[in-house]
Amino acid sequence: MKAVYLFFLLLTPVLLAQQIESISKAPLKADKFIGIDAFENVYFTNNMELHKTGVDGDFVFNDLQLGPITSVDIINPLNVVLFYEDTNTVVLVDNNLNEIERINFNNLPQFLNINTATNAGNNRLWVFNVDTQQLELFNYRSLNNSVVSQPFSGTLVSQTSNFNYCYLLTENKIRVFNVYGSLLSEIALEGYKKVIQQDEKVMGVKGNSLYYLAEISEGITKKYPEAIKIPLPELTIKDLSLTQEFLYIYDGENIHILKLTEPKK
Repeated sequence: MKAVYLFFLLLTPVLLAQQIESISKAPLKADKFIGIDAFENVYFTNNMELHKTGVDGDFVFNDLQLGPITSVDIINPLNVVLFYEDTNTVVLVDNNLNEIERINFNNLPQFLNINTATNAGNNRLWVFNVDTQQLELFNYRSLNNSVVSQPFSGTLVSQTSNFNYCYLLTENKIRVFNVYGSLLSEIALEGYKKVIQQDEKVMGVKGNSLYYLAEISEGITKKYPEAIKIPLPELTIKDLSLTQEFLYIYDGENIHILKLTEPKK
């Protein structure tokens, strides 16, 4: 995996909606590729374990009693959020993947049945309450939760977030909320299976293609006139992540590293 960090090969940029540079690729054997943090550490899951590998070494976290890992949020590498849907549990780990804290939502004074959990900062998590169909902010220090959204219909397909905004994708719509509980935007979408974000820029995966969808600027959602397809090299998108200006796409065998610039609007 150290090949991820070595000999980036710069190819001719393709300038369409934005400039794209194919940088390099590196082999990876994983059940799921999570992403690469700002310090160039690679995160992935394999055999119900979370792995982190990078210049500081290799680290592993596992607790097989919790079941398979549903999702991992690495927005804060010092406080990584692991969510286990089967057991309704979140585990927080540090930069060496040592356990910091564990929240079993079944054992709370007010039971919460959730199917997503991502980092909201300030000891909080963005969680989606399955029973009420609402987005909530949960403070794992005070064990208090506050409702962010009104109930809405549809199955939650994908959730991504940062410390300011949370993006919820259902079968035919993406909704954007801020930490104050305001619905900033609802954008009709059809056929998308995943959303990712970085610095308030949102991308969606549809089929085997990637699109720019929207941008948050000063609390106002700016939707591009239409989804802008990103002209990627021909490859399979199994998993992907965005870190700063780098896009990482995992095809099931290799991590492909590409550099993106803003689309021209």
